[in-house]
This record gives sequence, C-alpha cells and structure tokens, in this order.
Amino acid sequence: MYRGGTSKSGITLIEITIVLAIIAIIVAIAAPTWMRQRENARGIACQENLVKISHAKEQYSMEFHISNGGTITYPDDLLSPPGSTGANQGYLKVVPRCPADGVYTANPIGTDPTCSIGSLT
Repeated sequence: MYRGGTSKSGITLIEITIVLAIIAIIVAIAAPTWMRQRENARGIACQENLVKISHAKEQYSMEFHISNGGTITYPDDLLSPPGSTGANQGYLKVVPRCPADGVYTANPIGTDPTCSIGSLT
C-alpha cells in the first residue's frame, strides 16, 4: 500500500541547539558550586594537616621536656627515623602536604602551626 509523502526521522538542528543550551545552563549553574566545594575541601584538608602537626609538636615537646617558646626542626624532629619500629616511630609517619601547594611552618612550641596560604585555614 502506498502512503503519500515522505517521512524523515532524525534530529533537527533546532533540537540539538536546545539540548546544548540546556546543558550549558546546567554547567553554568553547577560550575561555581563545584569550585566552591573544591576550595572547601582543600581548606578542610589543610586544617586537618595543621592539627596533625600541632599534635605531633605537643607529643614531641612533652617527651623531650621542651617548654613553650622552644623550637623544633620541622619536619625532621617529628618524623619516624628510617627503619624504626615499635615505640620509636616518630610523631608523623609522613610530612603533611598542603593541598594547595602551600608551605607549613611548625612555629615554636605553644603556638599553632601555620600554612603559607592563609585563605585555606
């Protein structure tokens, strides 16, 4: 049986343009939120690293009877000696790395450690 006219199936240029516009709107809405969450995660990781350094400093100062204002050599005094086992494993297993490539400063005993990128903490 013959049907009149021809039927073409497919996607038109207008439909593709609409889909791309919708995707662009979604990306425009989501991108700032994603970037903000990424910075928040970096800040949280930086704060956690500073707490680890602070706890290690406190343990080191108690073991070696260093009073407030005393200095340490960071990170050497807080790290595990190579091949150490048992009670002589140091206070940090690895040197904490800033997630934004900042530099941590241990500061004297009794003061909090800091990060060179102050906006993260």
